[in-house]
Amino acid sequence: MDKLYRISAKLGFIMAIDILTDTRPQAPDKRPTPERPVRLAARNLPTEEVISMHSHSWGQFTYTPQGMMQILANNNTWFVPPLRAIWIPPNVAHEVRIIEPSHLRLLNIHADFAPFRGTDCLVLEVSPLLRELIACMEVIEVASPREFHIAAVIMDELQAAKALPIRLPMPRDKRLKNLCEILLADPASGLTMEDYAVQVGASSRTLSRLFEQELDMSFTAWRQQMRLSKASPLITSGKPLSQVASELGYASQSAFSAMFKKTFGESPSSFFKQR
Repeated sequence: MDKLYRISAKLGFIMAIDILTDTRPQAPDKRPTPERPVRLAARNLPTEEVISMHSHSWGQFTYTPQGMMQILANNNTWFVPPLRAIWIPPNVAHEVRIIEPSHLRLLNIHADFAPFRGTDCLVLEVSPLLRELIACMEVIEVASPREFHIAAVIMDELQAAKALPIRLPMPRDKRLKNLCEILLADPASGLTMEDYAVQVGASSRTLSRLFEQELDMSFTAWRQQMRLSKASPLITSGKPLSQVASELGYASQSAFSAMFKKTFGESPSSFFKQR
């Protein structure tokens, strides 16, 4: 990106966006319009920064080519490494938590041009082409014919992006939410629900009922989904599969690979090699 910036400066291009280094709101003139339906916003943020819960009338493709973030929306949470992004529909309240220093690149898309229908957030793969198109949006001349054409290609690429079956529902009940936060902080823990019941002040029977009522899954299924949701960030950070399996509480690398393949249809080594 630095090299691309230097080349564009020599050629006399105008930077399309300002890169914020804090969580203050974007200026109103950065919002998408029917004439310019795709606008790029950028923030370079350090660890533990939080863009608090908010919503807006446009949709948002939330992506970081560098770093790691956690997105909360619709009582779900996602961990987003550079290989993935989250589509957040218009008017959906969401929060962004920075886990590692991140270069957020947010494609704000006018509601009339939303590439996906409904109010569900989607986990999407970021193709090499889409990654370069987003990078290009940082350095092209604003409101130019080139910006319009690149935005059109971005929309096509978004619609072709593969959705991934990763969704980690989060509860509303305080006791169950406390339990889920404990699990998120220590995914390798082998404690039983009876052990956690003592910590959160509710019987295991009550917690089991709450898992089914609020999250439509069992304690075991939720923990399994949580571990898988944290697997990709660990793998993309360069950690070997054996270490990832250990940090997530699997008895062996083969046990982790088997569960990964059951969910995604291929082994983790094959999945990430292709990407």
